[in-house]
Amino acid sequence: MRIFLITALLVLSAALTAFGIVLFDLFEPGRDRVQIVLVTSALWLLFGLAWWLLRRVNGRAVVALVLAGSALIGGAALVGPPNTSTDSARYAWDGIVQNNGISPYAYTPADDRLDSLRPDWLFPPTQTTANGKEVCVGERIARAHKTDSGELFCSALNRTAVPTIYPPASEIYFAGVRFLTGPGPQYWPLQLTGLFLSFGTTLMLLAGMRRRGLDQRNAALWAWCPLVATEAITNSHVDMLGVIFVVAAVFLISTKRVWRGGLLLGIAIGTKLIPVLAAPALLRRGGWRMVAASILSFALLYVPYVLATGIGVLGYLPGYLSEEGYEDGSRFALVSLVAPGASAVIVAGLILLVVAILVIAKTDQNKPWVGQLVMIGATLLVLSPRYPWYALLLVPFVALSGRWEWLLVPMALTLRLLVPSVPLTRASIAIAVIVIVAVSLRRAGPGALKRMVSRRRQPAPATPN
Repeated sequence: MRIFLITALLVLSAALTAFGIVLFDLFEPGRDRVQIVLVTSALWLLFGLAWWLLRRVNGRAVVALVLAGSALIGGAALVGPPNTSTDSARYAWDGIVQNNGISPYAYTPADDRLDSLRPDWLFPPTQTTANGKEVCVGERIARAHKTDSGELFCSALNRTAVPTIYPPASEIYFAGVRFLTGPGPQYWPLQLTGLFLSFGTTLMLLAGMRRRGLDQRNAALWAWCPLVATEAITNSHVDMLGVIFVVAAVFLISTKRVWRGGLLLGIAIGTKLIPVLAAPALLRRGGWRMVAASILSFALLYVPYVLATGIGVLGYLPGYLSEEGYEDGSRFALVSLVAPGASAVIVAGLILLVVAILVIAKTDQNKPWVGQLVMIGATLLVLSPRYPWYALLLVPFVALSGRWEWLLVPMALTLRLLVPSVPLTRASIAIAVIVIVAVSLRRAGPGALKRMVSRRRQPAPATPN
């Protein structure tokens, strides 16, 4: 009966995933976001119920259900184009540019010199209205002007006037996908690749959990998670590439294969920089060898692009950080309540420094995923980005540790994207913090807080004369 109910919930989740992708997106002007919020909430509820029921299933059925759900929900996420982000359009363009022998850091998409490379699905022609005005038509299509001529053009890309922001591992990935498909296919090549990567991560988690005696049922916390279907597959965010390299690196380093794990960690960091948050929990086991291997692979990825573009490989990263409010502190939802303005940056930095020191000192090097969960989760709570796909990096460590309460972090960030309200964001992140702390104390057992306080109050042992 439990297996039947779980199967029904997974089928319903897949159907609702497809329904939401086909009918709802954030691109239509004036779109009522209530419907999107309701569908998203229902998906998280179905996910929670299915995982709760799975906890009472044993044997080979667990692996079969986890894999079936990953494939079924992931496949449903392929039914339509991206519905909350236009980032994958930029991924496709960067790949097309590279396969024509041009560095993605050299020119902006608005540069007139790239006119011959523009496919119509990314840069549809303008249309002329009855009164002779040129307009751009389409939900994902925005108006832009070319750099030199000032000519109007239509684009599915965001930020057409700035160079790419993505590090070299991502750019190699974009070029590889477009090398196989050419410039013609639209969004599905990256979506299909996202499905392969997310399913591959499911397989890796199941295998790694079995070898380490961890509960394989918790792999469903990754495999069935609505965030994975939406952001790794439908919106095909490149963060997914970083996730699979990080998980592989963690398994290698935790079993003392430090050089290989360090190389993979460097590639993960070369995907989108954020995976560096997984490093503190591995430092005591990996040491200088992990750091050296990571720096080596990271640097080697940059070599061809530095030779082609020089310092231009920084792309739009500095401008992006300023645009997102991380320079003046306006982006920090909770920290800005107690440290307004630029002081929020200092306070946030100090909080994360303390967390990193504690993670380095306290993490069990044979099971580093709890430390990584805390480091990544705390960073997301403090920085509170408006993009939930940053939390993809958190989810595999939720699965490895079984600490489901940390899923409130991606839920809060998803709500921030769908309903961009500062008070609501602060409330949702505060609730996440309270629940995480409360459940963590409960996991530690009764009297955990009292034991911590009593240990701090114990006098130091007397030293002999």
